[in-house]
Amino acid sequence: ASVPSVPLQYGLYSSFMGCFVYCFLGTAKDVTLGPTAIMSLLVSSYAFHEPVYAVLLAFLSGCIQLAMGLLHLGFLLDFISCPVIKGFTSAASITISFNQIKNILGLQRIPRQFFLQVYETLRRIGEARAGDAVLGLACLAALTGLRAMKSGLPQAAPAEPLAVRISYLIVWTSATARNALVVLFAGLVAYSFQVMGSQPFRLTGSIPQGLPAFRPPPFSLALPNGTVPFQSMVEDMGVGLAVVPLMGLLETIAIAKAFALQSGYRIDPNQELLALGVANVLGSFVSSYPITGSFGRTAVNAQSGVCTPAGGLVTGALVLLSLAYLTSLFYYIPKAALAAVIISAVVPMFDAGIFRTLWRVKRLDLVPLCVTFLLCFWEVQYGIVAGVLVSGILLLYSIARPPIKVSEGAVLRVQPGSSLHFPAVEHLRDSVCSRALAASPPRSVVLDCRHVSSIDYTVVAGLAELLQELRRHGLSLAFCGLKEPVLQVLLSADLEGFRHFPSWEEAERWGAAELGGSGAEPFTSTESTGLI
Repeated sequence: ASVPSVPLQYGLYSSFMGCFVYCFLGTAKDVTLGPTAIMSLLVSSYAFHEPVYAVLLAFLSGCIQLAMGLLHLGFLLDFISCPVIKGFTSAASITISFNQIKNILGLQRIPRQFFLQVYETLRRIGEARAGDAVLGLACLAALTGLRAMKSGLPQAAPAEPLAVRISYLIVWTSATARNALVVLFAGLVAYSFQVMGSQPFRLTGSIPQGLPAFRPPPFSLALPNGTVPFQSMVEDMGVGLAVVPLMGLLETIAIAKAFALQSGYRIDPNQELLALGVANVLGSFVSSYPITGSFGRTAVNAQSGVCTPAGGLVTGALVLLSLAYLTSLFYYIPKAALAAVIISAVVPMFDAGIFRTLWRVKRLDLVPLCVTFLLCFWEVQYGIVAGVLVSGILLLYSIARPPIKVSEGAVLRVQPGSSLHFPAVEHLRDSVCSRALAASPPRSVVLDCRHVSSIDYTVVAGLAELLQELRRHGLSLAFCGLKEPVLQVLLSADLEGFRHFPSWEEAERWGAAELGGSGAEPFTSTESTGLI
């Protein structure tokens, strides 16, 4: 909750409803729904530090996600490419981490915008509080050490002595629960200073005790100088009503797929959409802000041996117990310790290796990655939208300019490398005409369509014009290797002068005969398709 700068109790209010809902509607045994650093960063862009906006955003996001699930629109997430996701998560890692530096250093009144934040933090670094800085860095060091300890921990075999297995369990539990242990230790240190009459740390402060009231989300915001109506609130959120639901869905499904692959089971993306939508809608009735799948908590679930989504019942119940009885203890948690926990959680999201990988695999994919990464430092929504647009343009370009292989022989063999759609018609016509007429002597053309599985009406019309244009120059155009659906479309179009050969060898013999002045009989009727 400190990331979107809403009162801290809203983080707890957001942490239990998703656990209960996913238990009944989810399809992945490990996934846990709740507030995450990335979703909190998005909420900070559209909630304007107002809990009313954050809760309404959860309700509207849930409605959109629910509608997408009912309409089976989960495939839309496939258009958000991996470079866009990596660019966003890497930028979010840096943005969230630097946003917490002010709490590590004990600084206040630092602007939210990233570049202003960097400038103000560096300008006022001399005002840093020594106590907060020492505690924050110590917590970071402890979290890093515990993480490294867990990653290097060898598995204890059942045949090992009991003492070894118990030691393994203690170390594994300490490393897995490192966030809780660090916060507990920091809280005890802060409480000790409080008892001694001095307090070198900035503390979390009072958090209201008790469960949130179950009531509809607010549809207006009362201000001292008037009321902000529902319509104005929706206009203020703007593109956030698309970005927040989509990124929530993307994060949940990506996590569910990753752990399902490890465990060898399948998930239903549309069912996941329904679960997330219901969780956000019901969560808004208990003052939750938007939630999504949490990678960290899901990993803990998987490593703990959770076998069904019913593990969420335990998680949700513990959060409710904390709200009911433990909030008074949260007063002594230093903000520097919470900042260290957040930084430790988001730093691994920065994937430096993706730049090197894309440079080796496909350098063009660096364009959407870099566009998303850089623009996310300005505004998150601009980075995501720009990255998706750039990826879409690259995808459309590959459709409009499919690879075309041209081979010269008795005839000109033109072989498209993929299906033909309307943006590619002009490119195909130019390639065929320029090569056929430039050959010495000009040659007839065979369009080898073995890689073409579908065409549309614009392509059919373009092929008819190509037939006519070549005929005007005394040349012929024939087809070979047509797949059944494509052949049926072309036969239905009744193209004048249409010739089709089942194989390239027959088309080549026709070309040789054509060049020698005689013709071979091509397959042109529906009855001939049985021979293909």
